Amino acid sequence: MADDSVVASGIAGSGTARAAPLIVHVIHQLDVGGLENGLVNLLNHLPPGRYRHAIVCLKNATAFRQRLTAPGVDIISLGKREGKDWPHYLHLYRVLKQLRPALVHTRNLGCIEAQLLAWLAGVRLRVHGEHGRDIDDLHGTSRKYRLLRKCMLPLVQHFIAVSADLGQWLVDAIGAAPAHVTHIGNGVDSVQFHPRLGPTAAVGPPGFLCNGAFVIGSVGRMAAVKDYASLVQAFLLLLAQPGARARLRLMLIGDGPCRQQCLAMLERAGAAHLAWLPGARDDVAQLLRAMDLFVLPSLAEGSSNTILEAMATGLPIVATQVGGNAELVQSGWSGTLVPAGSPEMLADAILDYYSMPELGPRHGARGRRQVLAEHSLPAMAGAYLAVYDRLTGAQQPSPLSTYP
Repeated sequence: MADDSVVASGIAGSGTARAAPLIVHVIHQLDVGGLENGLVNLLNHLPPGRYRHAIVCLKNATAFRQRLTAPGVDIISLGKREGKDWPHYLHLYRVLKQLRPALVHTRNLGCIEAQLLAWLAGVRLRVHGEHGRDIDDLHGTSRKYRLLRKCMLPLVQHFIAVSADLGQWLVDAIGAAPAHVTHIGNGVDSVQFHPRLGPTAAVGPPGFLCNGAFVIGSVGRMAAVKDYASLVQAFLLLLAQPGARARLRLMLIGDGPCRQQCLAMLERAGAAHLAWLPGARDDVAQLLRAMDLFVLPSLAEGSSNTILEAMATGLPIVATQVGGNAELVQSGWSGTLVPAGSPEMLADAILDYYSMPELGPRHGARGRRQVLAEHSLPAMAGAYLAVYDRLTGAQQPSPLSTYP
């Protein structure tokens, strides 16, 4: 846990640094996840010197922090306990009071209460981002959570939604003014994430990949909302196809509470040797290039970073028709969308790519072209910068995608 006085002096820096306005980004935890990946990508691609940045983690920062390459970004961990940790609110208030940021940017429901503390601490400008929903409120219908957002509504000058679906929900369900909501989709590094250029790299345990293997893969946080159990069930259904056990392989990259459940399902079916679930990895770009098809079986999504990374890699996508997935995947053109929670329909969609070898490369090439045209990291960073500049008055704003 950072000492408050150290935090204040550490952020202040030199006289030159003090001239740039400070933006404090409040998140739950700096760990592997789409929201966190988006924040790191943003800070790594914003122009240096325009603003100073600090990340305040309500819990802590893991080794994921090493992906942050932007210079001078302070990371402050508050060590919040699970549930209502009342001393934590006082601690967060004191940190914001000492940092004296020009702008506070909170993300998702778990951090929205920091809007009130920022206001109490005298922070003049406050932005809130919506990046997706969790298992407790898949469709944004919880009365309790809607009421909390509505209570914070007068304190938020601007909302940023990573999908048009979330942006429209903020207007229709929460009552945000359309002019105060901006849709900014995630960006992806299309240089790091590129199509396979030669033979598939050897990945997984010895004997996992065989000649002619068809690798079904996914990358993500293995939490209930991602519903990886449905993907495992779909894989087991597909193994009944003639010759499937000789060719089909499953690769699930990521860690979380549902990983052991998926491993147990594979063990019970006698298919554990046909799957590889190594947990969290730092070589995701290379592992994506070892896949033939990317599948995201989520029950809810904002705007999936992993779908964009898979599209940049030139992979066809099978995803559930939830949240912002339909904004990224054009069903029948760059992938296939299926209803959530249906292992049978998931299996049918995967079977199309397995049984028609020409389909995957065609859809994958279209997806990469879409990423290059619409989801570059500089474009994403520029859109966030336009919001920050407009609020702080740093310069004339760029055109924003608001809701008419």
